[in-house]
Amino acid sequence: MTDLTSLTIAEAREGLASKSFTACELTDAHLAAIEAARVLNAYVLETPDRAREMAKAADEKIAKGDGGPLVGIPLGIKDLFATRDIRTTACSKILGNFIPPYESTVTSQLWRDGAVLLGKLNNDEFAMGSSNETSCFGPVTNPWRREGSNTTLVPGGSSGGSASAVAALLCMGATATDTGGSIRQPAAFTATVGIKPTYGRCSRWGIVAFASSLDQAGPIARTTRDAAILMRSMAGHDPKDTTSVDIAVPDYEAAIGKSVKGMKIGIPREYRLDGMPAEIEKLWSDGAQWLKAAGAELVEVSLPHTKYALPAYYIVAPAEASSNLARYDGVRYGLREPGKSIIEMYENTRADGFGDEVRRRVLIGTYVLSAGYYDAYYLRAQKVRTLIKKDFEDCFAKGVHAILTPATPSAAFGIGEKGGADPVEMYLNDIFTVTVNMAGLPGIAVPAGKDAQGLPLGLQLIGRPFDEETLFSLGEVIEQAAGRFTAPKWW
Repeated sequence: MTDLTSLTIAEAREGLASKSFTACELTDAHLAAIEAARVLNAYVLETPDRAREMAKAADEKIAKGDGGPLVGIPLGIKDLFATRDIRTTACSKILGNFIPPYESTVTSQLWRDGAVLLGKLNNDEFAMGSSNETSCFGPVTNPWRREGSNTTLVPGGSSGGSASAVAALLCMGATATDTGGSIRQPAAFTATVGIKPTYGRCSRWGIVAFASSLDQAGPIARTTRDAAILMRSMAGHDPKDTTSVDIAVPDYEAAIGKSVKGMKIGIPREYRLDGMPAEIEKLWSDGAQWLKAAGAELVEVSLPHTKYALPAYYIVAPAEASSNLARYDGVRYGLREPGKSIIEMYENTRADGFGDEVRRRVLIGTYVLSAGYYDAYYLRAQKVRTLIKKDFEDCFAKGVHAILTPATPSAAFGIGEKGGADPVEMYLNDIFTVTVNMAGLPGIAVPAGKDAQGLPLGLQLIGRPFDEETLFSLGEVIEQAAGRFTAPKWW
């Protein structure tokens, strides 16, 4: 029998339906893989008892022939999603051993459809980071290594645990969130597929907030088809989330393999950065040619406000974080450090509970929202955001179906290599991804090749609002042309 952990969700679904193996066997295979790969630090909490219980229930459903679309499929859940009666910390010391008495909407929909919970996945603290080095549980290790080197690499962030676990075959798929590239960048670093849906497509209810106007949940999976399968269960209107959009969820899987003939693909000239590595340039050109060979038409487009996206993002996101993180005060739940007065208790709790990067962003956010600076910074950044959104609208109005760009400016880098002295060096990793969040659009990252050191590189496709189907169709073309990439096992 094929190693059960190497199956895709689509293959596992068929195997379960044909009774080639049981959900319990599938779950046990993944639990054993997780145990053998603890060196990667992808999971911050393993839930073997819950997993076996859910797998047993899945087998009973399969036997009766009434399982949902994900019945028996073992998944990992980013530690930003509230899971009822299971510790949820956002990988921050300030949440301590918080055990939510409720379930996030996205995860409740996965359980409704029969999925199995393997455990909670590591992420940057409060999703603030591009390398998964800011977690209070320590950094996640990328299962990929440079050829001939033992250097431990980052998996990208903030959804580094999700990407690492999927790439290392420690779960069949994972939930993730994306505020400025936190699904797409780790997917590109680990040769997995990650999609950030349109803002409002997936409910944010029960997900620990970072920047509420930018955060969006989405899946990380091994293939475009698997990502489409997961997206269908994760998406949908939720009356508990006022930003959730009430439109029907299509059958995303049906978009896989659809012809892309006649589609117009925009190539934005502003994404050709000075000093862009030749291998990223070549990858982009290869991707364009693969789409052209499949019948798509390539057109050059302009997104003139792209250069302002990163600075505007690093005003808007910290401002919203400053507001959202005000609730962590040591009063009702989570960490509490005593003090002589309530003010001192607040100060001690926050000083001890928040990590350096979170403190940095809260300080920036509080500053840009303060009297005298609000107009100069926050208001101006919101105006820039409107212009970025209009750039995309103008492109789509000219008949462009999707825009092709690189996903990251480089392959994965070593743990501790970036951002030590200069945090901006780390922020620049999001240069190709933040525009999508600022405009609320869908974006998918698909593995497309390797660099000279054998590390995976990804391409990004940006779509029209609520047109994730086109991204799945185009992503499948790239996946078929580039082939699948699997990390050589060393752990």
